[in-house]
Amino acid sequence: MSQRRFILGATVAVATAALFAGCAPAPQPTPQTTSAEAEYCARMVTNSGGLQDRSFNQSSWEGLEQAGTKLGIEAKAIVSTGETDLAPNVAQAVDTGCSFILTVGWELAEATLAEAAANPEVHFAIVDEQVDGPNIKSIVFDTAEASFLAGYLAAGVSKTGVVATFGGDNQPPVTLFMDGFVDGVAKYNEVHSTAVSVLGWNKETQSGSFTGDFEDVNKGKVLAQGLIDQGADVILPVAGQVGEGAAAAAIGAPGVSLIWVDNDGYDTLPAEYRPIILTSVLKNTQDAVVRIVSDDLKGTFDNSPFIGTLENGGVDIAPFHDLASAVSPELTAELDQIREAIIAGIISVESPSTPH
Repeated sequence: MSQRRFILGATVAVATAALFAGCAPAPQPTPQTTSAEAEYCARMVTNSGGLQDRSFNQSSWEGLEQAGTKLGIEAKAIVSTGETDLAPNVAQAVDTGCSFILTVGWELAEATLAEAAANPEVHFAIVDEQVDGPNIKSIVFDTAEASFLAGYLAAGVSKTGVVATFGGDNQPPVTLFMDGFVDGVAKYNEVHSTAVSVLGWNKETQSGSFTGDFEDVNKGKVLAQGLIDQGADVILPVAGQVGEGAAAAAIGAPGVSLIWVDNDGYDTLPAEYRPIILTSVLKNTQDAVVRIVSDDLKGTFDNSPFIGTLENGGVDIAPFHDLASAVSPELTAELDQIREAIIAGIISVESPSTPH
Protein backbone atom coordinates (compact mmCIF):
# COMPACT_ATOMS: atom_id res chain seq x y z
CA MET A 1 0.00 0.00 0.00
CA SER A 2 1.41 3.45 -0.89
CA GLN A 3 2.54 5.87 1.78
CA ARG A 4 -0.36 7.91 3.09
CA ARG A 5 0.45 11.60 2.97
CA PHE A 6 -1.94 14.33 4.01
CA ILE A 7 -1.43 17.96 2.99
CA LEU A 8 -2.75 21.00 4.84
CA GLY A 9 -2.72 24.05 2.64
CA ALA A 10 -3.72 26.77 5.07
CA THR A 11 -1.25 29.46 6.11
CA VAL A 12 -1.10 29.90 9.85
CA ALA A 13 0.65 32.09 12.35
CA VAL A 14 2.63 29.82 14.65
CA ALA A 15 2.05 30.57 18.29
CA THR A 16 5.10 30.66 20.51
CA ALA A 17 5.39 29.94 24.19
CA ALA A 18 7.94 31.48 26.54
CA LEU A 19 9.36 29.56 29.43
CA PHE A 20 10.84 31.44 32.36
CA ALA A 21 12.14 30.14 35.64
CA GLY A 22 12.27 31.97 38.95
CA CYS A 23 13.07 31.22 42.56
CA ALA A 24 10.92 31.97 45.58
CA PRO A 25 12.49 34.09 48.33
CA ALA A 26 14.15 32.43 51.35
CA PRO A 27 13.51 30.69 53.61
CA GLN A 28 11.26 28.62 51.31
CA PRO A 29 13.27 27.93 48.09
CA THR A 30 10.30 26.63 46.13
CA PRO A 31 10.52 27.17 42.33
CA GLN A 32 7.77 29.34 40.92
CA THR A 33 6.33 29.13 37.44
CA THR A 34 5.15 31.96 35.24
CA SER A 35 1.59 32.10 34.03
CA ALA A 36 2.72 31.00 30.56
CA GLU A 37 4.35 27.85 31.91
CA ALA A 38 1.52 27.12 34.32
CA GLU A 39 -1.06 27.36 31.55
CA TYR A 40 0.85 25.23 29.06
CA CYS A 41 -0.45 21.68 28.83
CA ALA A 42 -0.24 18.75 26.45
CA ARG A 43 -2.65 16.00 25.49
CA MET A 44 -2.07 12.70 23.70
CA VAL A 45 -4.71 10.73 21.78
CA THR A 46 -4.06 7.01 21.30
CA ASN A 47 -5.17 5.01 18.30
CA SER A 48 -7.63 2.16 18.75
CA GLY A 49 -4.95 -0.09 20.26
CA GLY A 50 -5.22 1.66 23.62
CA LEU A 51 -2.58 3.05 25.97
CA GLN A 52 -0.89 -0.14 27.18
CA ASP A 53 -0.38 -1.69 23.75
CA ARG A 54 3.30 -2.58 24.40
CA SER A 55 3.93 -0.67 21.20
CA PHE A 56 3.88 2.92 19.92
CA ASN A 57 0.99 4.17 22.05
CA GLN A 58 2.82 3.09 25.17
CA SER A 59 6.17 4.52 24.01
CA SER A 60 4.58 7.82 22.98
CA TRP A 61 2.84 8.15 26.33
CA GLU A 62 6.07 7.38 28.19
CA GLY A 63 7.67 10.22 26.23
CA LEU A 64 4.89 12.66 27.07
CA GLU A 65 5.03 11.61 30.73
CA GLN A 66 8.77 12.26 30.73
CA ALA A 67 8.17 15.66 29.15
CA GLY A 68 5.63 16.46 31.84
CA THR A 69 8.06 15.57 34.62
CA LYS A 70 11.12 17.17 33.05
CA LEU A 71 9.46 20.38 31.92
CA GLY A 72 6.92 20.77 34.70
CA ILE A 73 3.85 20.76 32.49
CA GLU A 74 0.50 19.01 32.68
CA ALA A 75 0.30 16.01 30.35
CA LYS A 76 -2.64 13.63 30.02
CA ALA A 77 -3.72 10.87 27.63
CA ILE A 78 -7.09 10.38 25.97
CA VAL A 79 -7.57 6.70 25.17
CA SER A 80 -9.33 5.48 22.03
CA THR A 81 -10.89 2.03 22.21
CA GLY A 82 -12.37 1.90 18.72
CA GLU A 83 -12.50 3.65 15.37
CA THR A 84 -15.49 5.77 16.35
CA ASP A 85 -13.49 7.30 19.21
CA LEU A 86 -10.72 8.72 17.04
CA ALA A 87 -12.04 12.01 15.66
CA PRO A 88 -14.07 12.88 18.80
CA ASN A 89 -11.03 12.28 20.97
CA VAL A 90 -8.83 14.63 18.93
CA ALA A 91 -11.58 17.24 19.14
CA GLN A 92 -11.77 16.65 22.89
CA ALA A 93 -8.02 17.16 23.19
CA VAL A 94 -8.30 20.51 21.39
CA ASP A 95 -11.25 21.53 23.56
CA THR A 96 -9.07 21.25 26.68
CA GLY A 97 -7.30 24.40 25.53
CA CYS A 98 -3.88 22.73 25.55
CA SER A 99 -1.24 24.18 23.26
CA PHE A 100 0.20 20.83 22.15
CA ILE A 101 -1.63 17.74 20.90
CA LEU A 102 0.15 14.44 20.21
CA THR A 103 -1.66 11.80 18.14
CA VAL A 104 -0.47 8.27 17.44
CA GLY A 105 -0.70 6.30 14.22
CA TRP A 106 -2.14 6.57 10.72
CA GLU A 107 -5.70 6.03 11.99
CA LEU A 108 -5.55 9.53 13.47
CA ALA A 109 -4.10 11.27 10.42
CA GLU A 110 -7.37 12.61 9.02
CA ALA A 111 -8.64 13.79 12.40
CA THR A 112 -5.30 15.45 13.12
CA LEU A 113 -5.41 17.18 9.74
CA ALA A 114 -8.95 18.43 10.27
CA GLU A 115 -8.38 19.78 13.79
CA ALA A 116 -5.07 21.37 12.80
CA ALA A 117 -6.79 23.22 9.96
CA ALA A 118 -9.55 24.40 12.27
CA ASN A 119 -7.17 25.38 15.09
CA PRO A 120 -4.06 26.98 13.56
CA GLU A 121 -2.92 28.32 16.95
CA VAL A 122 -2.54 24.76 18.33
CA HIS A 123 0.57 22.71 17.60
CA PHE A 124 0.16 19.06 16.68
CA ALA A 125 2.57 16.15 16.37
CA ILE A 126 1.73 12.71 15.02
CA VAL A 127 3.70 9.51 15.56
CA ASP A 128 4.34 7.02 12.76
CA GLU A 129 2.61 8.95 10.00
CA GLN A 130 3.56 11.83 7.75
CA VAL A 131 0.99 14.61 7.71
CA ASP A 132 1.93 17.94 6.12
CA GLY A 133 0.71 21.17 7.64
CA PRO A 134 2.16 24.42 9.04
CA ASN A 135 1.23 23.43 12.61
CA ILE A 136 1.80 19.64 12.35
CA LYS A 137 5.09 17.88 13.07
CA SER A 138 5.45 14.26 11.96
CA ILE A 139 7.46 11.89 14.15
CA VAL A 140 8.59 8.99 11.98
CA PHE A 141 11.35 6.42 12.08
CA ASP A 142 13.43 4.71 9.44
CA THR A 143 12.92 1.35 11.10
CA ALA A 144 14.21 -0.48 8.02
CA GLU A 145 17.73 0.46 9.12
CA ALA A 146 17.37 -1.23 12.50
CA SER A 147 15.33 -4.10 11.05
CA PHE A 148 18.22 -4.75 8.64
CA LEU A 149 20.36 -5.45 11.70
CA ALA A 150 17.60 -7.63 13.15
CA GLY A 151 17.34 -9.64 9.93
CA TYR A 152 21.10 -10.16 9.81
CA LEU A 153 21.01 -11.28 13.44
CA ALA A 154 18.07 -13.63 12.84
CA ALA A 155 19.84 -15.30 9.93
CA GLY A 156 22.99 -15.60 12.00
CA VAL A 157 21.36 -17.42 14.92
CA SER A 158 18.83 -19.53 13.00
CA LYS A 159 19.39 -23.26 13.30
CA THR A 160 16.71 -24.24 10.77
CA GLY A 161 17.70 -21.78 8.06
CA VAL A 162 14.15 -20.38 8.10
CA VAL A 163 13.05 -17.12 9.74
CA ALA A 164 9.75 -15.23 9.43
CA THR A 165 7.90 -11.97 9.83
CA PHE A 166 4.25 -10.88 9.69
CA GLY A 167 2.30 -7.68 10.19
CA GLY A 168 -0.94 -6.39 11.58
CA ASP A 169 -1.87 -4.66 8.33
CA ASN A 170 -0.22 -3.89 5.00
CA GLN A 171 0.65 -0.24 5.62
CA PRO A 172 3.94 1.65 5.30
CA PRO A 173 4.92 1.90 9.00
CA VAL A 174 4.53 -1.90 9.20
CA THR A 175 6.07 -2.99 5.92
CA LEU A 176 9.06 -0.72 6.51
CA PHE A 177 10.15 -3.10 9.29
CA MET A 178 9.54 -6.10 7.08
CA ASP A 179 11.52 -4.69 4.15
CA GLY A 180 14.55 -4.05 6.32
CA PHE A 181 14.31 -7.49 7.91
CA VAL A 182 14.25 -9.26 4.53
CA ASP A 183 17.21 -7.22 3.29
CA GLY A 184 19.19 -7.98 6.44
CA VAL A 185 18.71 -11.72 5.91
CA ALA A 186 19.77 -11.31 2.29
CA LYS A 187 22.92 -9.50 3.37
CA TYR A 188 23.81 -12.31 5.77
CA ASN A 189 23.33 -14.83 2.98
CA GLU A 190 25.56 -12.73 0.72
CA VAL A 191 28.34 -12.46 3.31
CA HIS A 192 28.23 -16.06 4.49
CA SER A 193 27.17 -17.84 1.29
CA THR A 194 24.14 -19.25 3.08
CA ALA A 195 20.50 -19.64 1.99
CA VAL A 196 18.42 -18.59 5.00
CA SER A 197 14.85 -18.04 3.80
CA VAL A 198 12.20 -15.60 5.03
CA LEU A 199 8.55 -16.56 5.39
CA GLY A 200 5.74 -14.01 5.58
CA TRP A 201 6.98 -11.20 3.34
CA ASN A 202 8.00 -10.65 -0.27
CA LYS A 203 9.68 -7.27 -0.61
CA GLU A 204 9.56 -7.28 -4.40
CA THR A 205 5.78 -7.72 -4.57
CA GLN A 206 5.11 -5.96 -1.24
CA SER A 207 2.85 -8.81 -0.19
CA GLY A 208 2.86 -11.19 2.72
CA SER A 209 1.18 -12.38 5.92
CA PHE A 210 -1.07 -10.07 7.96
CA THR A 211 -3.54 -10.63 10.77
CA GLY A 212 -5.80 -7.76 9.71
CA ASP A 213 -5.65 -5.91 13.04
CA PHE A 214 -3.35 -4.97 15.91
CA GLU A 215 -5.40 -6.20 18.85
CA ASP A 216 -6.50 -9.84 18.46
CA VAL A 217 -3.73 -11.74 20.24
CA ASN A 218 -5.13 -15.11 19.21
CA LYS A 219 -4.72 -14.23 15.52
CA GLY A 220 -1.05 -13.61 16.18
CA LYS A 221 -0.67 -16.93 17.92
CA VAL A 222 -2.33 -18.85 15.10
CA LEU A 223 -0.34 -17.12 12.37
CA ALA A 224 2.96 -17.53 14.24
CA GLN A 225 2.26 -21.20 14.89
CA GLY A 226 1.78 -21.72 11.17
CA LEU A 227 5.18 -20.14 10.52
CA ILE A 228 6.78 -22.30 13.20
CA ASP A 229 5.21 -25.37 11.63
CA GLN A 230 7.00 -24.40 8.39
CA GLY A 231 10.35 -24.37 10.18
CA ALA A 232 10.75 -20.75 11.27
CA ASP A 233 12.81 -20.46 14.44
CA VAL A 234 13.07 -16.63 14.62
CA ILE A 235 9.92 -14.52 14.15
CA LEU A 236 9.48 -10.75 13.82
CA PRO A 237 5.83 -9.73 14.42
CA VAL A 238 5.03 -6.12 13.47
CA ALA A 239 1.53 -6.05 14.85
CA GLY A 240 1.30 -4.26 18.18
CA GLN A 241 -0.56 -6.30 20.79
CA VAL A 242 -1.11 -9.09 18.26
CA GLY A 243 2.60 -9.80 18.52
CA GLU A 244 2.06 -11.12 22.03
CA GLY A 245 0.26 -14.04 20.43
CA ALA A 246 3.45 -14.81 18.50
CA ALA A 247 5.33 -14.78 21.81
CA ALA A 248 2.82 -17.28 23.21
CA ALA A 249 3.41 -19.57 20.22
CA ALA A 250 7.18 -19.21 20.49
CA ILE A 251 7.33 -19.97 24.21
CA GLY A 252 5.71 -23.33 23.50
CA ALA A 253 8.10 -24.25 20.70
CA PRO A 254 11.63 -25.24 21.77
CA GLY A 255 14.35 -23.34 19.96
CA VAL A 256 12.08 -20.56 18.65
CA SER A 257 12.85 -16.93 19.50
CA LEU A 258 11.10 -13.62 18.92
CA ILE A 259 12.16 -10.15 17.81
CA TRP A 260 9.88 -7.43 19.20
CA VAL A 261 9.30 -3.96 17.74
CA ASP A 262 8.90 -0.34 18.85
CA ASN A 263 10.18 -0.83 22.40
CA ASP A 264 12.23 -3.44 24.26
CA GLY A 265 9.92 -6.44 24.52
CA TYR A 266 12.11 -7.85 27.28
CA ASP A 267 10.84 -5.01 29.47
CA THR A 268 7.30 -4.48 28.15
CA LEU A 269 6.04 -8.02 27.56
CA PRO A 270 5.06 -10.28 30.46
CA ALA A 271 8.16 -11.67 32.20
CA GLU A 272 7.31 -15.22 31.13
CA TYR A 273 8.39 -14.32 27.58
CA ARG A 274 11.84 -13.03 28.48
CA PRO A 275 13.63 -16.31 27.69
CA ILE A 276 12.57 -16.13 24.03
CA ILE A 277 13.18 -12.43 23.29
CA LEU A 278 16.23 -12.34 21.02
CA THR A 279 16.20 -8.55 20.57
CA SER A 280 13.82 -5.73 19.67
CA VAL A 281 13.77 -3.16 16.86
CA LEU A 282 13.67 0.05 18.86
CA LYS A 283 12.11 3.39 18.05
CA ASN A 284 13.27 6.09 20.45
CA THR A 285 9.88 7.75 20.53
CA GLN A 286 10.30 8.91 24.11
CA ASP A 287 13.28 11.20 23.46
CA ALA A 288 11.71 12.54 20.28
CA VAL A 289 8.53 13.54 22.12
CA VAL A 290 10.44 15.19 24.96
CA ARG A 291 12.54 17.18 22.50
CA ILE A 292 9.55 18.35 20.46
CA VAL A 293 7.52 19.42 23.51
CA SER A 294 10.59 21.23 24.84
CA ASP A 295 10.99 23.04 21.52
CA ASP A 296 7.34 24.03 21.62
CA LEU A 297 7.74 25.49 25.11
CA LYS A 298 10.77 27.48 23.93
CA GLY A 299 8.87 28.81 20.96
CA THR A 300 10.93 26.92 18.39
CA PHE A 301 8.32 24.43 17.18
CA ASP A 302 8.50 23.76 13.44
CA ASN A 303 6.74 21.46 11.02
CA SER A 304 9.79 19.72 9.57
CA PRO A 305 9.47 15.95 10.17
CA PHE A 306 11.56 14.28 12.83
CA ILE A 307 13.02 11.15 11.22
CA GLY A 308 14.67 8.69 13.60
CA THR A 309 17.68 6.88 12.13
CA LEU A 310 20.64 4.82 13.31
CA GLU A 311 22.79 7.92 12.94
CA ASN A 312 20.73 10.14 15.26
CA GLY A 313 19.86 7.35 17.70
CA GLY A 314 16.20 7.33 16.73
CA VAL A 315 16.31 3.59 15.91
CA ASP A 316 18.50 0.63 16.85
CA ILE A 317 18.24 -2.91 18.17
CA ALA A 318 17.99 -3.80 21.86
CA PRO A 319 20.42 -5.90 23.91
CA PHE A 320 20.14 -9.69 23.59
CA HIS A 321 19.39 -10.13 27.31
CA ASP A 322 18.84 -13.80 28.22
CA LEU A 323 19.78 -14.98 24.73
CA ALA A 324 23.17 -13.22 24.64
CA SER A 325 24.93 -16.59 24.69
CA ALA A 326 23.21 -17.49 21.40
CA VAL A 327 24.91 -14.57 19.64
CA SER A 328 28.58 -15.24 18.99
CA PRO A 329 31.20 -12.51 19.49
CA GLU A 330 31.89 -12.74 15.76
CA LEU A 331 28.26 -12.10 14.88
CA THR A 332 28.10 -9.22 17.36
CA ALA A 333 31.15 -7.66 15.72
CA GLU A 334 29.57 -8.04 12.28
CA LEU A 335 26.43 -6.28 13.49
CA ASP A 336 28.53 -3.40 14.82
CA GLN A 337 30.32 -3.13 11.47
CA ILE A 338 27.04 -3.18 9.55
CA ARG A 339 25.56 -0.48 11.80
CA GLU A 340 28.53 1.76 11.07
CA ALA A 341 28.34 0.95 7.34
CA ILE A 342 24.66 1.96 7.24
CA ILE A 343 25.40 5.21 9.09
CA ALA A 344 28.26 5.96 6.71
CA GLY A 345 26.10 5.25 3.66
CA ILE A 346 28.25 2.31 2.59
CA ILE A 347 25.22 0.04 2.95
CA SER A 348 22.02 1.59 1.60
CA VAL A 349 18.80 0.38 3.20
CA GLU A 350 15.91 1.19 0.90
CA SER A 351 12.16 0.64 1.02
CA PRO A 352 9.11 2.03 -0.78
CA SER A 353 7.97 3.10 2.69
CA THR A 354 11.11 4.97 3.75
CA PRO A 355 10.07 8.28 5.39
CA HIS A 356 11.32 11.53 3.86
